[in-house]
Amino acid sequence: MMGVFSKLRTFKSGFWVASAMELLERWAWYGMFAVLALYLTGSTDEGALGLSHTEKGQIMGIVTAILYLLPIFTGVIADMIGFKLSLIIAYLILASGYYFMGEVEGYWPVFFVFLWVALGAAMFKPVASAIVTKTTDESNSTLGFGIFYMMVNIGGFIGPAFSSTLRTKYGWKIIFIQAAVVILINLVILLLFYRESDRMQRQKERFGAAVMRALKNIGAALMDKKLTVLLVIMVGFWTMFNQLFYTLPTFIEDWVDTARLKAQIAGFSTWIAEFMSGGGDRVNPEMMINIDAGAIVLFQIIVSAFVQRMRHVSAMIRGFLVSIIGIGLSFYFKDGLYVIVGIVIFAIGEMMTNPTFSSFIALISPKGKEALYMGTYFIPVFLGNFFTGFISGNLYEAWSDKLTLLQREMAKRSIDMPEVGTQFSKNEYYELAAQKLQMTQQEMTDMLWQTYHPNKIWYVIVGIGVFTLLALYVYDLLVIRPNERREEAAKAEL
Repeated sequence: MMGVFSKLRTFKSGFWVASAMELLERWAWYGMFAVLALYLTGSTDEGALGLSHTEKGQIMGIVTAILYLLPIFTGVIADMIGFKLSLIIAYLILASGYYFMGEVEGYWPVFFVFLWVALGAAMFKPVASAIVTKTTDESNSTLGFGIFYMMVNIGGFIGPAFSSTLRTKYGWKIIFIQAAVVILINLVILLLFYRESDRMQRQKERFGAAVMRALKNIGAALMDKKLTVLLVIMVGFWTMFNQLFYTLPTFIEDWVDTARLKAQIAGFSTWIAEFMSGGGDRVNPEMMINIDAGAIVLFQIIVSAFVQRMRHVSAMIRGFLVSIIGIGLSFYFKDGLYVIVGIVIFAIGEMMTNPTFSSFIALISPKGKEALYMGTYFIPVFLGNFFTGFISGNLYEAWSDKLTLLQREMAKRSIDMPEVGTQFSKNEYYELAAQKLQMTQQEMTDMLWQTYHPNKIWYVIVGIGVFTLLALYVYDLLVIRPNERREEAAKAEL
């Protein structure tokens, strides 16, 4: 322990500035992103946008996918104009983007403003990591990146926690104002405390040439079939993982009796119940999702210590299996306690899999090409976000959207209902339908659950996970284990 404290003193000021900025940037991002699905599809009489789930899936899936491609270009820009100027531009884009996300309405205005936010996030992402790389060395880089990624999860936990309370008390727009204010705090920290001397010398080649060089490097890495097959397999993991933010919040909103869940939690802790509800009368979906980030903050070190004893691929396979069980439980039941248990189990699987994946890419990289191979990490993240949009959008709307299923049921019973739109909100539709069906809201929800089984979407989500698990097992059996045996034989000959 004393060794850790002595190493903490070896970090340069730029490292601590980058770590603080990472925490705040993740606070702003997850404070917005954790509730974005709810905001896009929520009832207009509560200040949300009332978009369809297909529109939500397209906005979140396409824009977030683009975000993970942009660092190819924004990283080159940062090298050319300097880290500090890049961050100033990033923060100005982010602050303005977050603010206007709360001001615009309609599919295309929201799409383009969110794309503007993604540009700002893509400007920030490679610079923060680069600062940590340049301000650490072989003696402290492992601890340094451990601290840095701990900041990611602390920010990822704080943001939704604040958003939950703020939106309950003040409405939706305050969420986006919060994100903009947090980013402006980051701008102040940057201007006051970051010194450009912490940055590497500026790149002198032209932008186009630098981008082509980056693309050629990625292409060269992808020529390694061992790496490419692994990246394709990991698309399945990210597609399954993203359901936590894209699909599960709206599933909870539609089907889980979170008022009852609050009463259950209050049975053993009133404070936790109030914290989870943001002071409202029910547990907010984003606070249930936020259990994932909270578990990572508390237990990542313990899980990592446990996983270190395993082979990399064995740890990933077991992590996949745990994640599949967790996500399956979260979507199969409409009892809030089971959903929470599922999220905790999923978090354990995520802690086993995600860091191990990064480490495994470095392990299979040829000596001297580690950075080249690590540059491919974003590819499965990009594709996973893109494919998630279809599951969270088109599929959810067809199989699991409460409004769609209720409209289907009312049509089947030949009961006339007004169209949901600017003059008639989703909540008003629910209230009128319950009256005409002579049911309470909960009885109506239970009837739809029993009739249409909206939890059947778990077959697809879990199916993707199982397919990924089997693919990784075959990959280990046919590629990794034979390679390990060859390496062991070569060492034995020496």
